[in-house]
Amino acid sequence: MNHIRNFSIIAHIDHGKSTLADRFLEVTNTIEKRKMREQVLDSMDLERERGITIKMQPVRMSYTLSNGSGPAQTYQLNLIDTPGHIDFSYEVSRALTAVEGAILLVDATQGVQAQTLTTLRSAREQGLVIIPAISKIDSPLAMVEDTKLQLSKLLGISPDSILACSGRTGDGVEDLIKAVIERVPPPKPSGAKDAQALVFDFQYSDHQGVIVFLRMFGGSVKKGDALEFAASGRRFAALEVGTFSPTPKIADKLSAGEIGYIVTGIKEPGFARVGDTVRTQKSTTPPLAGYGEPRPVVWASLYPESQDDFTALRQALGRLRLSDSSLSFEEESSGMLGRGFRCGMLGMLHLEIVTERLRREAHLALIVTTPSIEYEVETKDGKRVSVYSAPQFPEHGQIVKVWEPFVEVEILLPADYLGNTVTLLFEHEAVTEATENFSEGRIKLTVVMPLRELMRNFFDKIKSATSGYASVSYQMRELRVADVARLDILVADELVPAFSRIVAKHRVDEEAIAAVEKLYGILPRQMFSTKIQGQALGRIISSRTLSAMSKNVTQYMYGGDITRKMKLREKQKKGKAKMKERGKVNIPEEVFLKMVKGE
Repeated sequence: MNHIRNFSIIAHIDHGKSTLADRFLEVTNTIEKRKMREQVLDSMDLERERGITIKMQPVRMSYTLSNGSGPAQTYQLNLIDTPGHIDFSYEVSRALTAVEGAILLVDATQGVQAQTLTTLRSAREQGLVIIPAISKIDSPLAMVEDTKLQLSKLLGISPDSILACSGRTGDGVEDLIKAVIERVPPPKPSGAKDAQALVFDFQYSDHQGVIVFLRMFGGSVKKGDALEFAASGRRFAALEVGTFSPTPKIADKLSAGEIGYIVTGIKEPGFARVGDTVRTQKSTTPPLAGYGEPRPVVWASLYPESQDDFTALRQALGRLRLSDSSLSFEEESSGMLGRGFRCGMLGMLHLEIVTERLRREAHLALIVTTPSIEYEVETKDGKRVSVYSAPQFPEHGQIVKVWEPFVEVEILLPADYLGNTVTLLFEHEAVTEATENFSEGRIKLTVVMPLRELMRNFFDKIKSATSGYASVSYQMRELRVADVARLDILVADELVPAFSRIVAKHRVDEEAIAAVEKLYGILPRQMFSTKIQGQALGRIISSRTLSAMSKNVTQYMYGGDITRKMKLREKQKKGKAKMKERGKVNIPEEVFLKMVKGE
């Protein structure tokens, strides 16, 4: 165990984590040069297309370190590459529980960012050893000395102890590996004689069932061992044990301190979950502490375009939850959209990734409702209920008081853009709690604002207002009284639940007009004239009428009296009126998607 080092790389999004991990794999000869590619640990096509890490990925490396005159020592390095976006912070927190140290990586061209502070807090809470490092030093825009000063001030250390490297050229990468070996402590045995392992992730295989990714804390596991999940009590035999290189590699056994996987053969959902402890059957070994349950931030309903795909959607969500533990879902139904699922996510990017994975991996056509957050509502009959779906929000006349979640937001930005940012914060109902000079020419703002306003395209707007230089991170705060109302969209006098949303009362007119105009512009014309209306606070606020598709039914007629054409037109008019009375508006999937994407 003295020659094992378990560590993670943590950083703000796009600070070079995946590129640095690539160089680690090259330097340690974990992957042959002919098989090397960029972002090798980002296994999903979606990750490679977007250039972001969505899933944590473990990998085992070996590095031989010569000790001068003494014999060379070979070390086992277990790296867990983590995502950088705040929506995937639960992935990061799980990875940090399985390691003893973390490389805090900061881009030399951008300096310390808001998410850097958040991930650093998480690592410190776990008691990890922090190795500060600066990446992209080969860039002509690199501000190496300034970034070192920022990091030294943040961590309270000497700038000389901060390492510098380049993931692109490989400069300083070996020094970083040596620092991991020297500074990160080896794993400490838990003292348990029987197997004791923490489950930090899952994968599902049609042939092998659930594959658990785990960190061994005590004992050892080999193929054929009789094991059980401590929380659920489900028993199984280990069909295979192995490590990651980064592809799965079968091993004889997994011992205390190591990171690897076990093939369980379990194909039913619900028995395994992250944070559970895998231990020897009938063992008295106590379970490990595990993880807290993630609290959904954004809710949206997913409906299959065809109700024949409902079962397929349920199975796809169940499998997706095995690899994405922060996703939660429950069944619901709508009069217009049929049966579907109410899903809880950790942010708007998380919602986008989940829906895209369902479309690609399960080949499902989906209807996604407008995202909403959870509200507490007190009604006139004295009940206080939790509402996380706009259609469930009580009618205007039934509400006594509403509470909504607030968030504390940290914004790091250049001082030159403070004026633009203050204007934007006012528009989003944010109150500034603290302002401090973070480094030369940069300011750190701490503001409190409603979560609903943060979800209203705040990230994109602040990037635009600061020419992309600002960075944002947030954490949940308490519930506060809200002044909001439900905005409904009626199409042909029928309410469409997917378009309903909760908005601030002072913006309800503006939102209603904007929503109706947008739907008017993208809804295909029907065979009859279609009225589109925005309704809130018990009244119709905005209305547009989409004209019917026109067809000249008399174009094939020739000769005869004009009354022949008049009779045919009258017949068409009656048919249109009957169709308007009985017809149903067909809203294509792409219309729902465009409406959900908001502004």
